Amino acid sequence: MDHTLQQQILAQGMSPDKAQEQIENFKSGFPYLPIVEAAKVGNGIRKFSEEEIKKLGKQFDQLVQNKDILKFVPASGAASRMFKDLFAFLDSDGQLDNNAFAKKFIDNIENFAFYHDLNQVMERDGSSIKKALEDKDYTLMISYLLEEKGLGYGSLPKALLKFHHYSDHDRTPTFEHFVEGVLYAKGKGDKVNIHFTVSPEHEEKFKEEIAELKPALENEHGVTFEVSFSQQKQSTDTIAVNPDNTPFIEEDGSILFRPAGHGALLENLNEIDADLIFIKNVDNVVPDRLKDTTQAYKKALGALLLKVQDKVFHALENIEHDNLIAEEVFEVELAGKLPEEYKEWPLAQKQEFLKSKLNRPIRVCGMVRNVGEPGGGPFWVQEEDGSLSLQIAENAQIDLDNPEMKEIYNSATHFNPVDVVCGTKDFKGNKFDLLKYRDMKTGFITGKSKNGKDLKALELPGLWNGSMADWNTIFVEVPIITFNPVKTVNDLLRDEHQN
Repeated sequence: MDHTLQQQILAQGMSPDKAQEQIENFKSGFPYLPIVEAAKVGNGIRKFSEEEIKKLGKQFDQLVQNKDILKFVPASGAASRMFKDLFAFLDSDGQLDNNAFAKKFIDNIENFAFYHDLNQVMERDGSSIKKALEDKDYTLMISYLLEEKGLGYGSLPKALLKFHHYSDHDRTPTFEHFVEGVLYAKGKGDKVNIHFTVSPEHEEKFKEEIAELKPALENEHGVTFEVSFSQQKQSTDTIAVNPDNTPFIEEDGSILFRPAGHGALLENLNEIDADLIFIKNVDNVVPDRLKDTTQAYKKALGALLLKVQDKVFHALENIEHDNLIAEEVFEVELAGKLPEEYKEWPLAQKQEFLKSKLNRPIRVCGMVRNVGEPGGGPFWVQEEDGSLSLQIAENAQIDLDNPEMKEIYNSATHFNPVDVVCGTKDFKGNKFDLLKYRDMKTGFITGKSKNGKDLKALELPGLWNGSMADWNTIFVEVPIITFNPVKTVNDLLRDEHQN
């Protein structure tokens, strides 16, 4: 690699060795995950009764009184994909009969929370939604929604779009995450900590939105909100290559680096200092009428983590003081499966093995019944040391050309809706370095293009799959009503997002 390219790599915040390692990954590819069987209820996935959920909820309220809790909300990036079909309509002949998606959007325009804002900006310029409908000028209405002359929704992040309409106000996902925070993320000193990962160009708009809603919510609920932001680090971008695995050079002679997917946010998560961290996607929010179930299960998952973590900590203290062995904690509380030869090992080897297994970050992940939504699935995975662990695996990590692997993949009954509670401190109260607990062999290689030229892009191990591969993991079934993502603007017409 010549000197000029090395200088560009260093300017990116990356070492030449790291860039070379990424190029080697392009050449060799990534191994498939050795899944053994799908995790199911009774075999890797816990299921609680309504009574157990209520009991855990009460325990949660007691357990967190002196804990620092934080909601971690990945909210980076523009919502352009949410409006992909409407952008396509703007480039078409403008006839609704040829575009079922746009027709559904127009036919239901009054049911969107941004209806009044849209009408207001159109009236400002001498038009209105009513007039556009009468004139069948649908492209005018959609352009005012998406473009800077109007609401500019095509370039805003999802977090700042109006999702839900209430009788006297409308709410963005940011607003809804604040309300959720009061319900299950209120910890020591009645403080609610919320952290948003944002794009640099949007941070100011986030601050404006929060400055507007924060005082009223603090006054209404008697809490203090501590809000923090971080940006996906430039140094986590990955080098792009040509089909022959040489660096992709732009027309100006610079190397092309690309954002490395949500796995890059592990660096952001690693800087968080809290006793309990809830991770939830920015678009997975519901109006108040449906929040009870979310609150109940979030508290249950949090209580379960703290209770199991307490047993893990006691087991580690016992091992350190050469007391009893902690197989039960590993096998029962963490659903771990020991290597077959474990029973033949001497005591010291058993203790060392269990200590290495127990002294890790811990997470409890909600799993919903698979109803055809995309998302990583829960599987038992064969580890190199002979043990089995619970992992979330994306389909790209599984060799679907292998009939046996495909059969295991197809047998999965649940998927992960990014409903994760994390414990990131060890039994001595020190923060784990989360970067040490990811599996760098679980990245993704995808085909892309730029300026008409083919390229290959590299994604880091996903935040809730490969980036947490070496965490202790517990899966719990949660109701499908707790998962309400908004992938397209018309998803806001679902009953769950209507008030």
